[in-house]
Amino acid sequence: MIDHPLYLSDSPDMDIDPVSDILRLANVKALLTGGFTAGGRWAIGFPAKDKIKFFAVVKGCCWVGLEGDSGMTRFEAGDVGLLAVPRSFVLASDPDVDPVDAMSLFSGAARTTATIGAGDEFEHIGGHVEFDPASGRLLADVLPPWIHIRASSPQAMNFRWLLERLVDERAAGLPGTQLASAQLTQLLFIQILRAHLETGEVMPAGWLRAAGDPHLAAALRLMHGDPARPWNLNELASAAAMSRTTFADRFRQIAGVAPLTYLTEWRMRLAERALREQSAPVAEVARSIGYGSESAFSNAFKRVTGRSPKAYRNAARTPGLQARHPSVISAR
Repeated sequence: MIDHPLYLSDSPDMDIDPVSDILRLANVKALLTGGFTAGGRWAIGFPAKDKIKFFAVVKGCCWVGLEGDSGMTRFEAGDVGLLAVPRSFVLASDPDVDPVDAMSLFSGAARTTATIGAGDEFEHIGGHVEFDPASGRLLADVLPPWIHIRASSPQAMNFRWLLERLVDERAAGLPGTQLASAQLTQLLFIQILRAHLETGEVMPAGWLRAAGDPHLAAALRLMHGDPARPWNLNELASAAAMSRTTFADRFRQIAGVAPLTYLTEWRMRLAERALREQSAPVAEVARSIGYGSESAFSNAFKRVTGRSPKAYRNAARTPGLQARHPSVISAR
């Protein structure tokens, strides 16, 4: 028997939100890891990390320089940045100040904060995003390398409120502060995604860009709401209020794959999760995502992932041997 539902909504009565659905599947968690205060002239160099990094200016202003960029960008209080590629970066009060290594400032057991100078002019908080190693590429592969959300954006009020609450939680040390900070940080990350979707800036083709398109999002909700149903192009186009041809062309352009290819790949992601975490027979996993026969499912699974369902399950459950698969639900 299936140990728990493959569909990830919180309630069967709720409309499926594709973004939440995928973030849950990838087990995405945003973690606040530290911060610093500063005064006078200062600059800190942060090394490249193989993680999605984010930071926010809580008080004052600074300059931000990214590895590979010729200039620096000014960040004001309330600005938020997210770096999705492993590039080093510098935060500085002035562009001409030589940076000190961040590792020297934050060295020491469990040290997550630092003060430079009087610490009365500037305040920063930062963290990173963790995700499941098997399915987390669903997120990492659709993010642009760098996102800068300004305090002057329409979303500024939400960011300001969240940053204030995070600072209060860190300072007060009240009961439950760790959980409260974790929830606030998760919401901050979601607000970064929302704000970026609303900026209209060019994004990589993929599910996140499609989720930001109001017409395509309606079709995504159908596929995520009932992935086992044999959806056809006419039904999905009707939900998007488009002709079949217009819908198919726009979906491929925005999502990077054809609509029914997206559906197949999403089914395979659900199947991977079941094969990793559940003990149900392969035939039962196949039926749960809409395949009438185990052989049809196995052929589709191998075509998408490069492995048979049984080989994938064995690899996923063998210590030191991770089940790897190509990036999916994104541009080819």
